[in-house]
Amino acid sequence: MPVRIGVHPVLEALRVRRALERVVIAKGVSGPRMQEIIDLCRENSIPVRFEPRDVLDRLAGTATHQGVVALGAAQLHADLEDLIEGARLLVLLDGVEDPHNLGAIVRTAHAAGADAVVVPERRAAGLTETVSKAAAGALEHLPVARVSNIGQTLEKLKERGYWVYGLDERGDESYDRVDYAAPTALVLGGEGKGLHELVRRRCDFLVRIPLAGKISSLNVSVAAGIVLFEWKRRQPTR
Repeated sequence: MPVRIGVHPVLEALRVRRALERVVIAKGVSGPRMQEIIDLCRENSIPVRFEPRDVLDRLAGTATHQGVVALGAAQLHADLEDLIEGARLLVLLDGVEDPHNLGAIVRTAHAAGADAVVVPERRAAGLTETVSKAAAGALEHLPVARVSNIGQTLEKLKERGYWVYGLDERGDESYDRVDYAAPTALVLGGEGKGLHELVRRRCDFLVRIPLAGKISSLNVSVAAGIVLFEWKRRQPTR
């Protein structure tokens, strides 16, 4: 059974009225946010059980659950076709396999105003409990679409008017000097590999983050945050 682990993921699932079978809280745990969880469960007729912490450890598969676990429906992937029209920014991940990185990117993309994240079916992290916890509730608000091929998806997006920007350390332009045309598709490569060559060729622009130190690259979730908030900074105030 799918499990949501931690205060943020459980709270956000309750706030957007996700289908949950029950919420399990560790005995002795209290505080304003835990009380909010209990109140939302009561409002939505979701059973709450208070169990010893070792019960939550077994349900979560980890001891770092912050004293709350929710059991319920799986997080489903969205259909990309439903997201293309009207979107300003889509974030495509070319082989991000670490669930912590995927969750962090989803969280940052939502905070920066992206409309969706797109991941490939193969050689990529799925929407696991680890991703949900790292996203800290953002999965409840930002759609994640899964596609069979990132390169082919970029071609489809370009046909629909998108401009494609690939983040690559060999890029010709600095991320903070390029003009981001709308609608925008931002492509990020996988850990330690960067963009696949066929994906690089389909980008309209390749941008880089200039680095001052001796390290040649950044963690993909950190790099995503830098570029996403530069994109956000350029947007008209709503």
